[in-house]
Amino acid sequence: MVVLNKIYTRTGDAGETALGDGTRVPKPSLRVETYGTSDETNATVGMARLHATGEMDARLAAIQNDLFDLGADLCRPGMEKDAEAEYPPLRMVAAQVDRLEREIDEMNAGLKPLRSFVLPGGNPLSAALHLCRTVSRRAERLAVALMAEEGCNPEAVRYLNRLSDWFFVASRVANDNGATDVLWVPGANR
Repeated sequence: MVVLNKIYTRTGDAGETALGDGTRVPKPSLRVETYGTSDETNATVGMARLHATGEMDARLAAIQNDLFDLGADLCRPGMEKDAEAEYPPLRMVAAQVDRLEREIDEMNAGLKPLRSFVLPGGNPLSAALHLCRTVSRRAERLAVALMAEEGCNPEAVRYLNRLSDWFFVASRVANDNGATDVLWVPGANR
């Protein structure tokens, strides 16, 4: 259970923070940067939701919840010690990735194949989803580096990889199922 009754603690004033297992690390550590970028992704999803309605909004809400799960996963090192933890650590699972894949396939089924790259834009929701895509890609790159350097849950990396694809397909859906996509014209301004 999470209880937040005191917002500032002063424990980070010297440039360190506590991970999910209590270990103190420098704030610019790779693990903190990774889950911080996951949190940044969540904030961009919150901005996108200002323009979303219906099923799109519901799906984005589910993604926001997943991103909190992801942060909880990434902030706790040492999956090999999970069995020893006082409480079972929250970890990303394949079912979360599978849900994204099903939704991507469902959304993509109504879209025509692309003949060019899509420029971010079209309408406010689509542009916001492109921002979500780019921030989630950065989170993925950091998670891949974290996996190589310290180790992390492979499902966390898989989730971030699918998530950026989800945002891309959703941005096209938001653009009237691709009808109002803004397409790149190579060399148009030479």
